[in-house]
Amino acid sequence: MLRFAPSPTGDMHIGNLRVAVLNYIVAKQRNEGLIIRIEDTDKARNIEGKDKEILEILALFSIEYTSVFYQSENLKYHQKLALQLMTQKKAFACFCSDEKLEELKEECIKKGIPFRYDGFCENLSDETVLNVNAPFTVRLKKPENNIKFSDLLKGDFDYAPFDVDSFIILRQDKTPTYNYACSVDDMLMDISLVIRGEDHVSNTPKQIHIRNSLGYEKNIEYVHLPIILNASTGKKMSKRDDESSVKWLIEEGFLPSSIANYLVLLGNKTPTEIFTLEEAISWFKIENLSKSSAKFDIDKLRFINRKHIDLLDEMRLSKILGFADIDIGKLAKLYLEEASTIKEIKVKLDDIFKPKTTLEGFEEESTKIKDVLKDKNYFETYDELKDYVVEKTALKGKNLFKPLRYILTGVENGPNLADIYPFIKNYLGEIVK
Repeated sequence: MLRFAPSPTGDMHIGNLRVAVLNYIVAKQRNEGLIIRIEDTDKARNIEGKDKEILEILALFSIEYTSVFYQSENLKYHQKLALQLMTQKKAFACFCSDEKLEELKEECIKKGIPFRYDGFCENLSDETVLNVNAPFTVRLKKPENNIKFSDLLKGDFDYAPFDVDSFIILRQDKTPTYNYACSVDDMLMDISLVIRGEDHVSNTPKQIHIRNSLGYEKNIEYVHLPIILNASTGKKMSKRDDESSVKWLIEEGFLPSSIANYLVLLGNKTPTEIFTLEEAISWFKIENLSKSSAKFDIDKLRFINRKHIDLLDEMRLSKILGFADIDIGKLAKLYLEEASTIKEIKVKLDDIFKPKTTLEGFEEESTKIKDVLKDKNYFETYDELKDYVVEKTALKGKNLFKPLRYILTGVENGPNLADIYPFIKNYLGEIVK
């Protein structure tokens, strides 16, 4: 079983989506289920509706999953297993206040050493614990031996007990911390492989230590994906970058198929540049991913998006654009040399169908052309239309073609009118109204 575990604390960004996409591919390859686990235990940071938004985005990308699970539903198990650890003396009540811990951190900063819990509450007697009338957290005792694991992409890791430390597993309100809830749920859900970002590498030894302490012997494999950098700045993509938001990319007119294509392509060796997720399942190899950070280039995504739009069935493309006419789909593809997103193509179509007055500098000519086309608004070919306008107005050269292009397309430049006309001839009355 694999899992994708987003938090409902903000917009899904491309790093999250990449994790979801690769989990989906590998789950299909292994013929294992994929669980969507909404990690909602940090109630203060949860944003209402973000869980549904996450599921809607996964549906847009055709990412199939076995079930959806909310981490907060497992609270009783988190607490029960924490009590078990305390009974076995593997975890202990910690009464240290936030102020005291901050003092310890400040001392460590002054000394230039990493902060580690000083173990003050670790050896308190049961009697003392019972007599203390104060809120407490629950800490897991640091491991006695090094925690070692092998990452399928990055190789071997080895963490000393000092690195793991005695960390909190239950907060004062007895809700689980991230690492504790995550490791317990991976155990209860029988997860076999965890694919996630490399910013979680330091969490992995803690999660392994939790499961070891609970006597869980199954080995869970790990893949920690390199971070994604902004190609323009060379820095890690942040939530402040519009391009990092999946919602923003969709609203800008990037197709889910092209975004998924690009995220699989990032830092990867692939047999072809343009492909679908289903095609990637047949050849994707996690070990072919680069160990180095990948750069997210919006211009490269535009190129891929253009290719995916061009591959769309014309009727389907028409429906995406708000029509149900194969000719509109064909018309849309004419604009792919100058447009690379659905949003940009919609602007071109809106220009064609918007109400038009007259072209500046060609006001008289524009009025003449509109008047004659209102009298007769269907011609089988562009040449028939042009010849009719010439006959009725006696316009020639730029006095004909500039205002005619404006009236038919709403702009002064673009594809040849002869190429455009076959796809708009049935709408001529609406266009020149």
